Amino acid sequence: MGSPCRRFISSVKRSPGISTFGPSGECCNVEWWVTLGGTLALLLGLFLTGVPIFVAFLIVNVGGVLLLMGPSGFGMFTNSVFETATTSSLATIALFILMGELLFRSGTIDVVFDSVDKLVGRLKGRQYLLSVSLSTILGALSGSALGVSAMMARTLYRTMVGRGYDGRLSCGTILAGASLAPIIPPSLLVIIIGTLANVSIAKLLLAGLLPGLLLAAVFAAYALFRVHLNPDLAPPDTGGASVVSFREKLRAALRLGPFSVIMFSVMGFILLGIATPSEAAATGVAGTLLTAAYYRKLNWRMVWNSLVSAAGISSMILLIMASSAMFSQLLAFTGTTTNLVEFVAALDLPGPVMLFVLMLVPFLLCMFIDQIALLLILIPIYQPILTSYGFDPIWFWTLMLINVTIGGMTPPFGYTMFAFKGGAGSDISINAIYRASWPFVGLFVLTLILLAALPGLVLFLPAML
Repeated sequence: MGSPCRRFISSVKRSPGISTFGPSGECCNVEWWVTLGGTLALLLGLFLTGVPIFVAFLIVNVGGVLLLMGPSGFGMFTNSVFETATTSSLATIALFILMGELLFRSGTIDVVFDSVDKLVGRLKGRQYLLSVSLSTILGALSGSALGVSAMMARTLYRTMVGRGYDGRLSCGTILAGASLAPIIPPSLLVIIIGTLANVSIAKLLLAGLLPGLLLAAVFAAYALFRVHLNPDLAPPDTGGASVVSFREKLRAALRLGPFSVIMFSVMGFILLGIATPSEAAATGVAGTLLTAAYYRKLNWRMVWNSLVSAAGISSMILLIMASSAMFSQLLAFTGTTTNLVEFVAALDLPGPVMLFVLMLVPFLLCMFIDQIALLLILIPIYQPILTSYGFDPIWFWTLMLINVTIGGMTPPFGYTMFAFKGGAGSDISINAIYRASWPFVGLFVLTLILLAALPGLVLFLPAML
């Protein structure tokens, strides 16, 4: 038997049991790995049954409190929920959601669509470049991969196919571009990771900017390279594009000015140290309202509908995070976290191998599980392992952010693909969407490996703070 196996068995034998109370009140011991495995299996099982995420966590939390501490433990339970729900940094989530709702419901996105189309100009395969560019911009403005994917499927995808562009490559570029929304700030997932992992949200936001732009460039280059190898993937008339004069391009660039102000008010203020993420998100909302007013698309009904939708989404996320915070506290209370770190240390894996293992788990699970749900499970488990291996938290959690984002466009259950299918309707089959996504999943993985090998690409902008 190899030495890692012996270390594993010995670490399990040495690990202290976790005290619980049986039906008769007697004390019984349960090994830490049984507790961890059983809890994760129960959570994953609840997720797969379609139970809402926060309900699944509440079931596990209430059962854990009763099993470990009895009714007296509910005092700790309520305090945990209250402390999480009143965390000031979580206001950033609601503000970013509101900003995205205002952009989509006001119809100002149409201005971005038209302007970017003119700036791309006449180019063989220009619509592929347009789909990546537009998806990246819309994702940066809204932070919603689902919204961008569905909207682009309803609009640009049908236009591209109608003009003779390859349906599979068109679908792939839109899916890949939309999947950058959680990576390029503002990002709701960054707020969730930063809050639960107790790392700088401002630095995490900045860390995703260069990797997101790099991924967009890789996707665009891949699409144009495919067209170069096979000109039949794009129509010979460059999609029917008319010649766009310099004056028209200048006018299109100026029309994007208000949106540039929105993006600067969010990321520029953070980078300059003028505002916190919550304050920057508030200025982003104000900028979005001014932009809608500038294009004469601002009205009370639109604002009210945006507020109602944002409040509902934000409340659900807040419930999920409050429930997950108690889950991490239960792991620590039972000693599972400590024993897990000791077990990992006993394996004595090299740093690169451990990084590969830590990244492989979410890559596989995100094919079947919602990325937010998975992050809420993994963050309290991974956090002590990062400390023991000395991984830079900003670098690691940015890699994790990109990793779980890939799951949104990875078959068989990627939610971004389902949003695209919903927007495109009968224009494309789900099997065709699956085939379209795989090349871009490969590009995601290759870029992730590059970022892991060159941490400076991730840490350059955060270091400026």
